Amino acid sequence: MGLKELIFYIFGFLSLYIQVFFFVTFFESKKKLEKKVKNIVSLPYYPKVTIIIPCYNEQDTISDTVQSVLNLNYPKNKLDIILVNDGSTDNTLAKLKEFEGLKNVRVFDKENGGKHTAINLGIEKAKGEFIAGLDSDSFVDEMALKNIIDRFIKNKDAMAMTPSMLVHKPESKGWLAKAQNAEYDMGIFHKKILCSINAIHVTPGPFSVFRKEVFDKIGNFKKAHNTEDQEIALRMQENGMKIMHCENAIVYTKTPTGIKSLYKQRKRWIYGFLKNASDYKHMLFDKKYGEVGFFTIPSGLMSVLSVLFLWSIFLYSAYNLLQKNFSKISVVGVDPKVVLPTFDWFFVNTNPIAFLMVFIYVSIFISLIIGRKISNRKASLKFSDLYLFIMYSFIAPLWILKSIYNFFINKESSWVSERK
Repeated sequence: MGLKELIFYIFGFLSLYIQVFFFVTFFESKKKLEKKVKNIVSLPYYPKVTIIIPCYNEQDTISDTVQSVLNLNYPKNKLDIILVNDGSTDNTLAKLKEFEGLKNVRVFDKENGGKHTAINLGIEKAKGEFIAGLDSDSFVDEMALKNIIDRFIKNKDAMAMTPSMLVHKPESKGWLAKAQNAEYDMGIFHKKILCSINAIHVTPGPFSVFRKEVFDKIGNFKKAHNTEDQEIALRMQENGMKIMHCENAIVYTKTPTGIKSLYKQRKRWIYGFLKNASDYKHMLFDKKYGEVGFFTIPSGLMSVLSVLFLWSIFLYSAYNLLQKNFSKISVVGVDPKVVLPTFDWFFVNTNPIAFLMVFIYVSIFISLIIGRKISNRKASLKFSDLYLFIMYSFIAPLWILKSIYNFFINKESSWVSERK
């Protein structure tokens, strides 16, 4: 066995272990995780909730975002909506001021300081016992807040709640949006499993909700390498604060529509994860921090390296194949007779590596189906789901490689337009 095969088996085994872990955890809690959760009709009481929407150059989407909050099925006198303009250079502030006359809406304007400073200003001004953040390119389902508060009421120890994120109108966009839609569906399954073992490490910007005491006890958001939603979750886990997932709280978010913008977004995400993992490396394999230290952070790091290694193997194999065929053509020339390929079971690759890859791909499809079922949608596969494999096979290694490089040279990924 060569070094290449040995490394492949190591990464393959670890990837297999992660997939099996997710499925075993799912089937152990199958009844609980598969239970159909209906939208809540009413609550025993309605606590006041502050919703903070930080904005920077979002004139095209901010009005619809704010309107989705105003349409929430929740008593209007219990909503405290804070709109923070973070030094926008376009018409965003004027769009925000259109809502200023509403009793439950407050608008603040500040110099540009980054998303975390805008959210922190909102936290300082908050009046609610729960505080939610909402990215200015996302739109909440009308039942999302009521479902989340219901989950808080039933789980007194929960300190934060994450929603189920879906791509906004993927059917009207290109293949890249559909690939990300499948990715988000799979993410719902993974987030639900991580919730069941208390191992969530990200509270996404689109409508994660916190008890106000979280910020009173551990402080506000930090810049955190422009991934403040990862850092605050790790800080909460470090301090023993429980983060849960509410699968029937739906939020729709706009995603990058071009490869360049997707590359920039994911480069920031991966770089931020690597830097935050480094900042919280003391949690690794420390039983005091539970499954976050033993599973979530290590599996995240392993996944980054696995994608990079598999991509390297693909390029190496493709190079060898091209070189072999080029050498053959240069010696014997091109055969003018066209022979269509035939299939024979005798020649099916029975190498364990092949079976391992098949299992991993099948497990991804199963994760998609379960994720859709958990979020009460049609649990079936679509042809467009194949776009997910194209994205991860040919594009993802590029942003992963660049993120690793930036990590070692300490070059931070900046906030840029990540939708066009």
